[in-house]
Order: sequence, then structure tokens, then C-alpha cells
Amino acid sequence: MSFRDSLIGFFIRTGQIAVTACQPIRWLALAMVVLTMGIVLLRYAFGSGSVYMQESIMYMHGILFMLAIPMGIANNSHVRVDIIYNNLSAKKRAYIDLFGDCLFLLPVGAFIFFISFTYVENSWRITEGSSEVGGIPGIFLLKSLLPATAALVFLQGLASVAAHAALLLNADKTE
Repeated sequence: MSFRDSLIGFFIRTGQIAVTACQPIRWLALAMVVLTMGIVLLRYAFGSGSVYMQESIMYMHGILFMLAIPMGIANNSHVRVDIIYNNLSAKKRAYIDLFGDCLFLLPVGAFIFFISFTYVENSWRITEGSSEVGGIPGIFLLKSLLPATAALVFLQGLASVAAHAALLLNADKTE
């Protein structure tokens, strides 16, 4: 096994970190539905409410969608215009995906990672909490998802680049 193949394999395995780390968050969708039903029941049946419960739904929503981004990239289920793409050969699709990953995905992931640090650092410095009385005192934790998601997107981008490179390198060997 050559160094190149080892490096490609390493990046592909590293990309699995994003998928593995994000798998459990799918259950948050069910938790949000159950919690929303509980809030409605409390409000209309018992005339009571909880800011903490309402904010927890927003937190779960943020966690679910932020951590679903790397999974969407890993599963290749993100939005794209498929007018021409679906009719192309696997090799041509790999070239397009490789170009898109290198030109857009990796730079955007790196940019978000680095630009969000000051924002998140300031939030951690003051241990930013809810502006509502009885709310969740952990907005700084939620904001930490920005660099975490960007890092996972970048890792998944590297894995995607490695997978497309492997496909193209193997396609060149068979032709």
C-alpha cells in the first residue's frame, strides 16, 4: 500500500468521525415533538408554561440542524442542481464534486471555524445565558456549535476529497 493510498484511507476514515458523532442527534427530532406536545398540554390543559422547556426546543433544533450538516455531506444528501449532474459518468461527477469541495466546502468550513472563534470566546467569557427569566443559562454552549460544526464539515470535506480522489485515481488505472 502506497503512502498516497494510506493518506486517502486515513482521510476517509476521519470523515467517519463526523457521521459517528452526529448519529445520535437524529433522536432530537422525536424529543422535540414530544416536548412540544408536553408544552401544549401544560399550557392548554393546566394553564401553566415553562420558558426552560420552550427554550430547550430551540436548543435541540439548533443542535439537530447544525450537526446534520456534516451528515448531509457524508451521505451526499445535500441540495444540488441535478439537471446535468445525474446524467454524467461517475468519473465526471467525481471531478465536479472534487472541484466543489476544494473550491467551496473546505474554504467555507475553515472560514466559519476561524471567524466564529471571537464570537464564541466572548460568549464563553461572560457565560452568556438566556435573556428570559427561567431560561436556559447556556447560550455559550449552543454558540460553541458554530466552530464544532465547521470543524466537522471541514473533516467531512477532506474525507469527500479523499474519496473522490481515490475514485479518480482508480478510474485512471482501469482505463
